[in-house]
Amino acid sequence: MKYILIFMLIILSLNAQESKQKVTLGLGPYIQTQPYEGAKPIFVPSPVIFFDNSLFYIRWSRFGMYFLGAKEDTYAWGFSLTAQPRTYGYKASDSKTLEGMDERKTTFEGGIAFSASFHDAYIETMLLTDMLGRYNSLIVKTEIGDEYHLGDFSFYPSLIAIYQSQKFLDYYYGVKTSEATAQRPAYTPSDGLLLGLQTYINYPLTKNLSTLANIRADYIPQTAYNSPIVKDKYIYSGLLSLIYTFKY
Repeated sequence: MKYILIFMLIILSLNAQESKQKVTLGLGPYIQTQPYEGAKPIFVPSPVIFFDNSLFYIRWSRFGMYFLGAKEDTYAWGFSLTAQPRTYGYKASDSKTLEGMDERKTTFEGGIAFSASFHDAYIETMLLTDMLGRYNSLIVKTEIGDEYHLGDFSFYPSLIAIYQSQKFLDYYYGVKTSEATAQRPAYTPSDGLLLGLQTYINYPLTKNLSTLANIRADYIPQTAYNSPIVKDKYIYSGLLSLIYTFKY
């Protein structure tokens, strides 16, 4: 992942417009709870990069390249090719409930995104597919958000809806016949809709240095919650990072 980001930054520097571009760099701990019975939260250090020069962009850990669009003072829209990591999955050793289960791995997703903004409001829809052959299917994500200010604080709340295909949910929440036990019957979920709510919170410390927090809660589809290996209806995640913003 880090080599991909380094490569993207090199390309960005070669293709940047004559006007100076704003870049935000940071690093911080990322935590994500697991809905599985007895599984501990995921805790990893996460790079934070934000960049958009109307040709390439990086938004936290997702990156992309525009191939069609327009940008004006008050509005912008664009189609892009995009890719992002998927931090779902577990090992059989993660909990007693998962003992005897095959590993479900994290993956990398890629596809097409459409985004549009007007003043501080935005909407984005992405059609993504599994690039590493884990769940071998599609998901569709739509996010609507806006920007608000309170004193020195900046808030970026958004609503999220993700259509998750039957194959996606079966890979991460299903129980195969070969994995079934008396306490863990075989289970095949249908497709479903995940609903989420999140916000970024930014607070400046100096002209270039700020703190950035991300707080998110996802309500998993009922068909996933019905799985015998699932205990919680919600997945909570968050990031706390120190970021540095500059122009070049």
